[in-house]
This record gives sequence, structure tokens and C-alpha cells, in this order.
Amino acid sequence: MSSSRRDNRSGSPVWMRLIAGVSLLMLCSVSSVAFAQTYPTKPVRFVITFAAGGPADIVARLLGGKLTELWKQQVIVDNRGGANGIVGTEMVARSAPDGYTMLYVNTSFTINASFYPQLPFDPVKDFVQVTPMASSPALLAIGPSVPAKSLQELLALAKAKPGSLAYGSTGVGAPGHLYIELLKSTLGFDMVHVPYKGAALVTTDMMGGRIHVTLLNVVALLPLVKSGKLRPLAVMSAQRWPAIPDVPTIAEAGLPGYEQTNWHGVAMPAGVAASIVQKVNADMTRVAQLADSREQLDSFGMAPMSMSPTQFAAFVKAEIETWARAVKSSGAKPE
Repeated sequence: MSSSRRDNRSGSPVWMRLIAGVSLLMLCSVSSVAFAQTYPTKPVRFVITFAAGGPADIVARLLGGKLTELWKQQVIVDNRGGANGIVGTEMVARSAPDGYTMLYVNTSFTINASFYPQLPFDPVKDFVQVTPMASSPALLAIGPSVPAKSLQELLALAKAKPGSLAYGSTGVGAPGHLYIELLKSTLGFDMVHVPYKGAALVTTDMMGGRIHVTLLNVVALLPLVKSGKLRPLAVMSAQRWPAIPDVPTIAEAGLPGYEQTNWHGVAMPAGVAASIVQKVNADMTRVAQLADSREQLDSFGMAPMSMSPTQFAAFVKAEIETWARAVKSSGAKPE
């Protein structure tokens, strides 16, 4: 029978339908690439899920400003703090998947997946992971009212006077909260937890003596450590951090196996065109690697990160699994 026979359902020759299908696919591909080449054509909102002044805000404003210069369209940093990042994250999850709303994601984004049993969004299914931006370790520090000179002295003081010391975090379920709760349960000391809505609020109360200890991103603590207003006890990295070379690692301070690296990245609502995801990934990587960007990140105690969207998605999934184990081990619960 002739190969040009007509399909009984459509009345069109099979070869014509095949050509039409291929043409449609090619048209969609060309349209997608053209769309990415012109993106963005209007301002882009970058939602930061924590208060202004903290590490998230610093990184987002630095690299967002660089994207503004590159794109010739403003990247508007929108601080939406609350509920350890859940408020802003839900808002982005419900936004249009058109590429004009970006979400700042970090360690807390992956912690929330297991720490809160009923999130109003799915951290994996409701988002596409776009790109990492930078990374930095956490830093354990104490305020001027604490007499300890080392981590071991701090632990001895906490054990001798249970509940006499208070530690601050950026919220219930934040990395600093979980890590100190994990230390409390494994090392047998007690401190009172005081949650805040941002790192700047934590450090203000530390300097004022209202709280005594914190475990925060080195970015938030570095200026105060260098000025002598806060005393660093240990950096939570495997090697000493270049910005504070005199501060011992957590292993050197006597607690091997408790390293913690904080990371900063970008996600978008699920459904954003792959071409836009690739463009934002490439452009963010480009601006993060600029000499002045690297210099500023280094002054904050940070280093740029680079991954493809696929690699970053796998990284985020692995982080979710890692923090699920930490949540279980610490025994910490939402308050």
C-alpha cells in the first residue's frame, strides 16, 4: 500500500502530519531561544526570605546589582522575612512562572523540608533550582559579657550553669538553631534558645548582652569579629577560613565532625522556561566571577559557587536529605 495513504482519523497523509509535528517542535525551540535572548524586558523581583542586613540580603544586593548592570533591567530586592523563610517562599511558589520572580534559597530552604511537616509548598516539585551564588562557613561566636576564651571553656561554663546562657538564631529551624540543639543533645549542656527574624537583630542583642552565643554565617559576624565587638571561637569549615585565619576550625577547637557550610542560590517557580533558567544560571555565574564581585565576596568571608541547573538541583536534593538526618538527630521541634 502507498506510504502516502491517509490516516483514517484525520484524513491527512501520515508524512504531512510528521512534517507538521517536527516543524512545530522546531518553531517552539526557536521561539524559546529568542525569548531567552530578549529576557528580561522588565524589572525582575528577587525575593529574599529574611530581614535586610543579613548574609542573604548582602549577597542578593551585590549580585542582583551586577545583574541590573548586565541586563539593563532593574533587579528589585524584596525582603519578605518570616517563619524561617516560609512566608516569602510560599509567595514565590504561587507566583507566575514567567521568569520575573526569583527566590533566594539557602540552607534553611532545605531544612524546612523536614523540620516543618506541613509546608504550604513542596520544596522540590514547586520550584526549579536555577543556580548557586556563593558559599561560606558558619562561625560560632560569643558576646563581650561571656568570660570564655575558647569553645571548651564555653562548654564548661554552660555545663556548670545550665540555662544561664542564651543563644540567638535567625529562627526556629535555622541552621544555627539545629546545630546548637544537636550539640546540646550530644554533649550534655543547656542553653536557652532565642529566635530572631534576622542576623542583624541577633548581633545587636549579643553586643548588648541580652544573649550570649550564636552560630551564624560568617558573613553576618565578620565585621563585628574584626572590630573586636564579638569573640570568635570556631569556624565550622574543614580548613581555616582565609578571612579569619587566626580562628580555629571546629575540629581544632575540639569537636571534629561538625563542619557546616552555608550556601546561597536562586530558584524560580516550577514551569519557568528552561531557556530562561539557563540564561539566569550563565549570567549569575558570570557576574559572581567578576574580579570586583570576587573581591567583595572575599571581604564578606564568602566564595563564589558555580553549578549547572541540573547539578544544583541534585545538590539541593542532597542537602534536603542531609538536614532531614540532622533534624531527627537533634530532636528539635517547631515552637
